[in-house]
Amino acid sequence: MIAFFKPPKHRGRLPDEKIDTAYSRLRRQVFLGIFFGYAGYYLVRKNFTLAMPYLIEEGFSKTELGFALSGVAIAYGLSKFLMGSVSDRSSARSFMMMGLLMSAVFMIVMGTLPVATSSVGIMFVLLMANGWFQGMGWPPSGRTMVHWFSASERGTKMAIWNVAHNVGGGLVGPIAILAMAIFVDWHAVLYVHGLFALAVALLIWIMVRDTPQSEGLPSIEEYKNDYPKAFKYQKSHEREFTSKEIFLQNVLNNKLLWTIAVANAFVYLVRYGVLDWAPTYLSEVKDFSFEDSGWAYAFYEWAGIPGTLLAGWMSDRIFAGRRAPVSIIYLTLTLVCVVIYWLNPVGHPGIDVAMLISIGFLIYGPVMLIGVHALDLAPKKAAGTAAGFTGLFGYVGGAVSANIAIGALVDAYGWDAGFILIAAACVVAALLIGMTWKAEKRSMVEEDVVGADYIE
Repeated sequence: MIAFFKPPKHRGRLPDEKIDTAYSRLRRQVFLGIFFGYAGYYLVRKNFTLAMPYLIEEGFSKTELGFALSGVAIAYGLSKFLMGSVSDRSSARSFMMMGLLMSAVFMIVMGTLPVATSSVGIMFVLLMANGWFQGMGWPPSGRTMVHWFSASERGTKMAIWNVAHNVGGGLVGPIAILAMAIFVDWHAVLYVHGLFALAVALLIWIMVRDTPQSEGLPSIEEYKNDYPKAFKYQKSHEREFTSKEIFLQNVLNNKLLWTIAVANAFVYLVRYGVLDWAPTYLSEVKDFSFEDSGWAYAFYEWAGIPGTLLAGWMSDRIFAGRRAPVSIIYLTLTLVCVVIYWLNPVGHPGIDVAMLISIGFLIYGPVMLIGVHALDLAPKKAAGTAAGFTGLFGYVGGAVSANIAIGALVDAYGWDAGFILIAAACVVAALLIGMTWKAEKRSMVEEDVVGADYIE
C-alpha cells in the first residue's frame, strides 16, 4: 500500500522538440482529471442533507442531525490538514483515486443497510469515515495544480478548477430527484450518488498524473520562466520535503496563513450555514416541496461557477494577484443577500431562489481565493498542507458550527437566531481578511527577483 501511494520517480528528460507538445497535452489531461475527480467527491459529500427532511419525519431533531452531519466536517477538516501532509509526499493520482473510492463505498453502505441510519451515533461514525476520505480530494488536486501551472496563471486556473465542486454539488439535487423518481425511496439519495462516484474514481486513475518531472518534463517554473513572488523560490523546492520541513518551516510559522485560516472558519460557517440547512429551511418555513428544494440547492451550487471565475479573474487582472480586496467585496455583498433571504416573507419563492443564487454566486469567491492565497504563501512541496491548514479551520471551525450551532440555535430560539449567526460571520470574515490587505500590497510592490536569481 505504501508503494501504491509513493510518488513516481523523475524520468529522463524528453527531447526539447517534444516538450511543448507533451506539456500542452498533459496539462490539459491532468486538469480535466482533477476537475471531474473533485466534482465526483462532492457527489458523496453533501447528499446527506437532502435526506435530512425524511429523517426529521422519522423522529430525529435538527440538533441530532446537525451533530451527525458534523461528523463529515470534523473528519474532513482534520483529514484535509493531516492527509495534506501525506499527499505532499504521495502520488496525486493514487491518493485522489483511493479517497473517492472509499468515500463512495461508505455512502453506498449508508444507503443500503437500514442499521446505518438507525441512530445518530451510527450516522455520525459513518459520516465521519466518509469525511476522512473526503479529505483526500483537495490536497492532491492542489499538489497537481502547483506542479503543472505557474504562479502568475494560478489564480485564473484555480478559479476554473474550483468550480468543480459547484458542478459536483449542483448535480447532487438533480441526481437525488432522479433517484427518488426511479426507486421511490429516500435511501436512494445516498447510494445512487455513491455509484456515480465509483465511476469517477476510475476516471481519476485514467487521467491524473503526478509531476511534470515524472513525465520527463522540466518544472513548470523553468518551462514558463515564471517564479513565485510570495516566497523565495529555490531549486531545492523541487525535492520532496520532510514532515518537519513542511509543518515547522513552511506552515505553522506563517502568520498570514494563520490569519486567512481563521477567516476561513467564518467563510465556511456562511457557506454551509446557508447550504446545509436550505432543504430544511425552505421546506419548513417557505413551504417548498422536495423537488423545489432540490433544484434550489442545485442553483446555489451552479451560481458559484460564474462567481468563482469572476473572482479569480478580478484577483489576477484587476488587483495584480491580490486576493483580499475581491474577498472583502464578495463578503459584503453576501451579507446583503443573506439578510434579504432571511427576512423575505413566505409567498415570494422567486426572491428566495434569487437570493440563494446570489449567495452561491458570491460565497464561493472567498472560498476559492483563500485556497489560492494559501498556495501562494508556501512552496509547492508544502502546498497540500498549507491548503489543508486553512481547510482545517474552515471545516472543524466553520462547517461544524454551521451544522451543530445553527441546528441547536434553531431548535432553541428559531430560525432568526441561526441567521443572526450567519450574518455576523460575514462581518468577521471580511475583517480578518482585511488584516492581510497591507501585507499583500507590500509583497506586490517589492522588487521582482525571478529565474536564476532565485535558484541556489
